[in-house]
Amino acid sequence: MPDDLELALRAADFADRLTLSMFRSGSLGIELKADRSPVTEADKGTEAVVRELVAQERPGDAVLGEEMGSSGRGPRRWLIDPIDGTVNFLRGIPVWATLLALEVDGVIDVGVVSAPALGRRWWARRGQGCYAGPAGSNGQRVQVSAVNKLSEATVSLGGIGLFNEPERVARLASRAKRDRGFGDFWQHVLVAEGGCEVALDPVVSIWDIAPLQVIVEEAGGRFTNFSGERQLDGGNALSSNGALHDEIVSALSLSEDQK
Repeated sequence: MPDDLELALRAADFADRLTLSMFRSGSLGIELKADRSPVTEADKGTEAVVRELVAQERPGDAVLGEEMGSSGRGPRRWLIDPIDGTVNFLRGIPVWATLLALEVDGVIDVGVVSAPALGRRWWARRGQGCYAGPAGSNGQRVQVSAVNKLSEATVSLGGIGLFNEPERVARLASRAKRDRGFGDFWQHVLVAEGGCEVALDPVVSIWDIAPLQVIVEEAGGRFTNFSGERQLDGGNALSSNGALHDEIVSALSLSEDQK
């Protein structure tokens, strides 16, 4: 029987094959959810494949997925975002990924982010470091940057128009050396591997960020909500290299209430 990280990586392999086979397809079935966000047959099919594998290998585990909701109960729960970045997927932009996490007794223990169109994957297990590389490789251990001044940092904003007070957040970003809008999973894994120092996500659900928390933390960074709490259901997310985290939390608490 595979251990939990091996199982998550195998599930990502299945997901990669399915999502890549449908990427840039001219005949992809698309629906709009209640919040008017798109969902495709690739999203639904990928979550179904991962759920089937989990049911086979871990029949007693609970599952929470973006498209199919919650099933099962117990101390172990798998969280699935079959395609994070569905709009990118639909528009032919290769920045999208399958996000998988295992929560044990309320703590994320394993996280995998697989972006097959980019040819890259990030994974971590609690207490064992964060790794990145092509699918199927042993990867290389990655770490956050050592930048400790906002004036020398790169800050990514996950959609400036989604913030309650975008002007104030823009002023915060203007204090950085560079500001970008990478968005979705991409900005947080860039923090984990030292490409960015801060990433702000104003609107998230738990499946959007579950694996990212353990990935960033095992890379030496911090991952919280805007209030600095390590909860994943706070509706927003902040990742950093750690050195700048308290400064950003303080600035956000002065600027807006994102809960």
